[in-house]
Amino acid sequence: MTKTGATSSGNLADYSQIYSPEGLFLRYAKGRVKYFVARLAFIMAAGFLLLGLVPLKAGLLSVSLIILGEIVDCLFLHQAPKMLQQGRPLHWLKFVSILTAALQALPIAICAGLTWALRPDHGEPLFAIGVLTSAAINAGLILPFNRGAAKTKLAIYGLVPLVMIGVQFWITHDADRDVRMDLAGLAMLYTSLMWFINFVSKSFERNRDHVLAQVDQRQQLEVNNALLLEQQQQAQRLAMVAEHANDSVFLMGVDEHITWANDAFTRITGYGFSEAVGRRPRDLFNSMTTDPETATKLLEDRIKGVPCRTEIYVQRKDGQFIWLETSQVPVRGINGEVGTVVVIERDITKAREHAQELENARRSAEEGERTKTEFLATMSHEIRTPMNGVIGMAQLLEGTTLDTDQRLYTDTILSSSRTLLALINDVLDLSKLDADKVSFSLVDFDIRTCFEETLHLLQVQAQQKDILLILDVLGEVPHLVHGDDVRIRQILLNLVGNAIKFTELGEVRVTLSVKEDRNGLLLVFAVKDTGIGIPADKLDHVFERFSQAESATTRRFGGTGLGLTISRKLANAMGGEITVSSKQGKGSSFFVTLELGTVQEQEIPQKIPAETEVPIALPRAGMRILVAEDNKVNRLVMRKFLRDVPVELEFAHNGKDAVAMVETMKPDLVFMDMSMPLMNGIDATLAIRGNGKEQPVIVALTANAFDSDRTACLQAGMDEFLRKPLNRSEVLAVLRRHDNSDQVLTGS
Repeated sequence: MTKTGATSSGNLADYSQIYSPEGLFLRYAKGRVKYFVARLAFIMAAGFLLLGLVPLKAGLLSVSLIILGEIVDCLFLHQAPKMLQQGRPLHWLKFVSILTAALQALPIAICAGLTWALRPDHGEPLFAIGVLTSAAINAGLILPFNRGAAKTKLAIYGLVPLVMIGVQFWITHDADRDVRMDLAGLAMLYTSLMWFINFVSKSFERNRDHVLAQVDQRQQLEVNNALLLEQQQQAQRLAMVAEHANDSVFLMGVDEHITWANDAFTRITGYGFSEAVGRRPRDLFNSMTTDPETATKLLEDRIKGVPCRTEIYVQRKDGQFIWLETSQVPVRGINGEVGTVVVIERDITKAREHAQELENARRSAEEGERTKTEFLATMSHEIRTPMNGVIGMAQLLEGTTLDTDQRLYTDTILSSSRTLLALINDVLDLSKLDADKVSFSLVDFDIRTCFEETLHLLQVQAQQKDILLILDVLGEVPHLVHGDDVRIRQILLNLVGNAIKFTELGEVRVTLSVKEDRNGLLLVFAVKDTGIGIPADKLDHVFERFSQAESATTRRFGGTGLGLTISRKLANAMGGEITVSSKQGKGSSFFVTLELGTVQEQEIPQKIPAETEVPIALPRAGMRILVAEDNKVNRLVMRKFLRDVPVELEFAHNGKDAVAMVETMKPDLVFMDMSMPLMNGIDATLAIRGNGKEQPVIVALTANAFDSDRTACLQAGMDEFLRKPLNRSEVLAVLRRHDNSDQVLTGS
C-alpha cells in the first residue's frame, strides 16, 4: 500500500481526501498494482518449492491459477481509478474488488490445501500453514484500505486449515491423532493473527491521526506565521506613517509616561523626543487655562481603557497656547489588558480661529439684518403715524364742499401720500424678500376674476392716457386654482402699472393661460405694451433694485425702481420666473410663469360687478366704542371718521387707562393702538382678556407693517388687525361686522 508519512507538503484538505473512503480505495488499488511484480516474484519462488512437493501437473496448475488470479485482480485495480473518475460508484468498485480479491485468494488457498492433502505425513501441512499465514498477514495489511477485500481473503485463508483437518480426520479415521491439539494450535495461530491485524489497524489509525494533526499544526503554524509577518509589515507601515505624519503621534504606557513620539510631536508641542520620553502629557501641556473637565475625561478614559476623542486647550513649550484635537486609543495585549495607549493630536488652532471668525461674521450679519429690520419697522411706524393724520384729514376734507382749486389740492395731498405709502410698502417687501421672511397665504380663487378685478383698478389710469387696456384669455382656464392671489395681484399691478406709465400711445395687452404641469398647474401670462421700450444694453439691469433703464426715465416718469425687483423675487419664491424682451421705441413684453395647485371644480359664487358702488352700512345706534390711542392727531382723525355715526365714543390715552375704562365703560368694541406709554396694546389686551369678565371685540391699530406684528396681535387675543394709515371705509366695515344694524350709509 502507498504511505503518507511525509508531511512536508500538502494541506489538511489534501490529507483528509487521502484518508477518505475514496482516497483509501485508490491507495489500495495503486498499492496492489505497484507491488504486482514483487508479488509475482514471490509466487514464482514459492511455486518452484511447490513443484518439488507435489506432482508436476498439479503444481503447474496451482501456480498458473495463482498467477491468473493476481493478473485479474491487478488488471481491475489498474482501471479502477479511471472508472471512479468517469463516475462509477465507489460501492460498485469495492464490490468488484472483493470478487477479484476472492479470485486472487482462492488459488493460493487451493495450492496450500493441495500440498497439505497430498503429503500430510511429511511436514507439508506446516508449509501450507506458512503460506496461508503469509497470505493472511498480507491481507491484514490491506484491512485499513479495503476492509471488504481484506476480510474476504482472511475468511478464505482461515477456512483452509479447518477444512483440511476435518477432511483428513474423516478420511483416515485416525483414533491415535488428537484433533483437539490441531484445533488448539490453529486457535492460537488465529488469535496471534488477529492481534497482529488489530495492531496493524490501530497503528494505521494512530498514524493517520498523527499525520492529520501534524498537517493541521503545520498549516496553523503557516497561518500564524503569515499573520505575524503581516502584523510585522503592518506595524512597519504604521510606524512609517506615524513617523512621517503631519499630526502628532506618541505612545504611552499604562503608567501614562510617554514611550515614543514622532517628529510632528516636536513641531506641534515644541518638546523634543528626549524631553518627552518618560514624562506624562499632562505635566507637559496642561496649564491654568486647560479645561479641567476635558483633562479629567482623558484621564478617566485612559484608566477605563476606552477610546476618547476631544478638543483641549494646552500650552506649548514656548508658552504659546494652542487648541489640539486629541484622539487616544488603547491597545490591548493577548491577555486583554491595556499595554499601550496611542495618542494622535492635531493642531486645530487656525481652524478654531476661522470658525470663530465665521461665527462672528454670522452674528454680525444677523445683527445687521436685525438692525435693518428694526430700522425699517421704526421708520415705517414713524412715517405711517403722521401719514395717518395726513391721509385721514385729506379724506375728511375730500368729503366736504370744495371749489376746483381746493379739490385739486386735496387730490394732490392724497395722491402724494399714497405714493409715499407705496414706497414704504415696496421697501418693506424687498427687505422681507431679501431675508426670506415673506409669507404666502394659499387659498382657492378664480384666476380670471383675479385678473379682471386687478386690471379694473388700473382702467382709470389707462383711460386718462387714452390707452387701451386689454385682457386676452387663451384657451380653457379653470375656474378655481390654489395659490396666493394677493401676491399674483401685486405682480400684475407692478407690471401693468409700469406698462401704462411708459406707454404714450397704443395699448397694454395682458394674455392669460393656464397649462397642466407635473406638479399641478402652470400660470403663464404676459404684459405687452407699445411704449418707449428698453435699450438692449439695459435689459439685464431692469430687475435690479432702484434701477430704471436710464436716469432720464426716472426724472420723466418717476418711480422708485423697486417694482420689477419685487415682482421677480416674488415669482421666484412662488416657483416661477419673469423674463423680458424689448425693442427701443417699439414697446416691451414681460413674460411670467407661476406654479399653482389644482382645485376640484365647484359652483362659483356670483361676484358684485366692480363698477357697482358698495354701500357702507352703519352700526346700530348706541354702540359703545373705546379708542385707545396716545397720538392726539390720530384721536382727532378717529373722532372725525365717526362724527356722523350714532355711537358712544370714548378715548383712552394709554394702555393702562384702556384697561380701566373697559371695566367702567363696558365697550362693545375697542380700537387698540399697539404702541402706547405706560402699557402697550399687547399687554393691555392680555390684561383685558385675563380679567374673566364680559369681553369686548378688540381691533388692533398699528403703524407696524410686518406679519409678525399681526401674529402677535392675534396671539394676544385681538380679533382684527388694521394697519395705519386708516381709511374711513375700513373703520366702518369693522364696526358693521360686529353689529346687527340694518342702517346703510352710502358715500364717504
